Amino acid sequence: MLQFLLAHLDNGISAVQTALYVDILQPLMYRFGLMDYDEDTYDALYWVIVGVLEVCVMYAILRPLEALAPLEKWTDRRAVRSDVIYTWIAKLGIINIFFFVFLQGYFDHAQEWLRLKGVANIDLDNLIPGVTSQPIVAFALYIIVLDFAGYWYHRGQHRIGIWWELHAVHHSQQQMSLWADDRNHLLDDVIQAAFFAVIALAIGVPPAQYVVLVAVTNLAQSIQHVNARLHYGWLLERVVVSPAFHRRHHAIGYGHEGTQYGCNFGVLFPWWDMLFRSVSWNRAYEPTGIRDQLAVPSGIGRNYGHGFWAQQWFGLTRSGGRLVRLLRGQREDAGHGGVSGGPSGNPRSGAV
Repeated sequence: MLQFLLAHLDNGISAVQTALYVDILQPLMYRFGLMDYDEDTYDALYWVIVGVLEVCVMYAILRPLEALAPLEKWTDRRAVRSDVIYTWIAKLGIINIFFFVFLQGYFDHAQEWLRLKGVANIDLDNLIPGVTSQPIVAFALYIIVLDFAGYWYHRGQHRIGIWWELHAVHHSQQQMSLWADDRNHLLDDVIQAAFFAVIALAIGVPPAQYVVLVAVTNLAQSIQHVNARLHYGWLLERVVVSPAFHRRHHAIGYGHEGTQYGCNFGVLFPWWDMLFRSVSWNRAYEPTGIRDQLAVPSGIGRNYGHGFWAQQWFGLTRSGGRLVRLLRGQREDAGHGGVSGGPSGNPRSGAV
């Protein structure tokens, strides 16, 4: 049944893709001499259509939840507006498709070279013939492997100071909503897209499956950031990451501080946090953000930017400042530019 529905959805998207391309894009490309990019543009259009549908579905389902059962009520929503820009940039999938297509040729050559050397390619589809070759089983394997990689990627964002300053753009949002998921530094988006494209190509994810994997992951993370009282219950919360679980990751004093620079790093599944002891099941709704955003004496009142371009610029300058200090041999804490505290605010040393 699921395969049947997905096939019909794919056919519908493909029909829209062809119509838009033939009637609108192709004539424009021909007029401006861009037909060399004919095939790539057609393929990218599929991602764009999926992204638009994803934003529409996300808004239709989650916005009513935020209106009917908000966790926090805000009189001023200006801080959320820039997140809408981030969402459209990320959900349209341009960065993801670029790296997947760009790197695919290199991987094809690398796999040919390895086969000549007698090294078998990694192919999860054929791990257990007749079982993993089933589309649903293969999809589940892909998503588990990518989520495991995503857990360690996320921990790295919190553990490495230069990287954290880019990721801090995401954590500096003090008004979490359905739009907050995609609030990331563009450089971090590029690094992330390249990282997951490499993993996906290495395990043999087909292009069509990769589009669906990205869409499912993005939608799930939008749900995790929703400003609504949405409870999963004891059991389901231990199967998939819930909004309460992820909000703990964003909580001041917990998400980036605490044991080993934070907790609840899981992207889709909490299993990795449970396995590697970075889990916190506390459901208390704490204020979100970063400690040094707070006014003195709780913090230093650091400005992370109140608009898209300001947030991008501040993130770049903070990360560049870390790099300069590192090159000068100055070791500092990964969290807050020198000294950071756990929930109690006790200073401790950390990584560069």
